[in-house]
Amino acid sequence: MDYQINRKRSNKKTGMQITSKFTIAIHILACIDYFHGKIPVNSKLLAESIGSNPVIIRGVMSSLNKAGIINAERGKRDISIQKELSDITFYDIYLAVDSLSDDGLFHFHENPNLKCPVGSKIHIALDDKLERVQVAMENEMKNISVESVIKAVRHSTYDRNFE
Repeated sequence: MDYQINRKRSNKKTGMQITSKFTIAIHILACIDYFHGKIPVNSKLLAESIGSNPVIIRGVMSSLNKAGIINAERGKRDISIQKELSDITFYDIYLAVDSLSDDGLFHFHENPNLKCPVGSKIHIALDDKLERVQVAMENEMKNISVESVIKAVRHSTYDRNFE
């Protein structure tokens, strides 16, 4: 073979860009809907329900607050939802907490070897397909409301005591 495969590794995050912040955000909204008006909803309660560190919860809450989805003022004892649940889509949550880098949903490896017959053509072969996957995913997310999750939580037959 007359080419060398470039084996340089990158420390950048690779693969899908959706983090657990997405599901944490939806869990937060479900808790606010369930507990608001009954007991004060705060980061401690949310962290207990989610099973996560309150610092992580506050970070996700901050993103939701900036997006106008919740009202979570510092020092406030109770958090509220600012929009109708039926108007909040998975896509809204995705944009609020997992905003994409310029790379999009898929992060392409940085250094394919342009002297390699595969490396020189991999972008051309993959780019449009990955874009179609991302567009399809985003379109599907726009069709799913947070309300549908919360209704499923409310109507679940599985019951467990929360202490």
